[in-house]
Amino acid sequence: MKTTAILLLSCPDQKGIVAAISNFIFQHTGNILYAAQHTAQPENILFMRIEWDLDNFSIPRNEIRQAFIPLAERFKMKWAIRFSDYVPKVAVFVSSHIHCFHDLILRHRMGEFQAEIPLVISNHNDLKPIAEQYSLNFMHFPITPETKKKQEEKEIEELIKHNIDLVVLARYMRILSGNIVNLYKNRIINIHHSFLPAFAGGRPYQHAYERGVKIIGATSHYVTEDLDEGPIIAQDIIQITHRDSVEDMVLKGKDIERTVLAKAVRLHLANKILVYGSKTIVFD
Repeated sequence: MKTTAILLLSCPDQKGIVAAISNFIFQHTGNILYAAQHTAQPENILFMRIEWDLDNFSIPRNEIRQAFIPLAERFKMKWAIRFSDYVPKVAVFVSSHIHCFHDLILRHRMGEFQAEIPLVISNHNDLKPIAEQYSLNFMHFPITPETKKKQEEKEIEELIKHNIDLVVLARYMRILSGNIVNLYKNRIINIHHSFLPAFAGGRPYQHAYERGVKIIGATSHYVTEDLDEGPIIAQDIIQITHRDSVEDMVLKGKDIERTVLAKAVRLHLANKILVYGSKTIVFD
């Protein structure tokens, strides 16, 4: 596949921005392969993702960022340039639930994600045999209220040691402290069922069954220090009928959690997300 450069940006909207960026690429013999934009109102903020072929591009890739700075400063952009051949390193955090973890690993093995998974971290040993079956580096950090601070310090050491770009919480049933969250701002993805907050607590499916809900869903989002309130990346729902038992609802919930988490991870790895305050702009 062609190696491409990907520009993600946001800035106050005004005339000439799209033309200036297109001209920058054209002047340096680049060929635009993908371009999408959105202007948020009433804030009047432009969001843009543009991708171009690096074949015959006249600026060496290690000099593109420096060459783009004058244009970025002119329009007061927040921006980043990524390259399609970069392979991110992903750490997967798990507890005892298997479905999201197994699904991510299988999708990775099938080539759905362009990433390496050099590290699996868990507060339980339950999934160690599965991780080892896939030759993954499994590390056990049991956490109690008394040991949480020191154990998270060790986890951070491992994340830095392995040059981790993205952390995926595959039903990791612990709340991360601000130390990890701030170090990986907008680079930690979580999944939870969309009963929250209506059916919070230890038996959400039982409560939903008792209320006779007609849909259940899942939400994947970036992690912030506010529990389950980070910018949403992907959501989906599945229909429930009166014929569904609590067990049926649990199975359907696992199915939707798998697909929604996988979609969120795929979008992030493909550089198709811009975070804007408490929400995201997703170029899917």
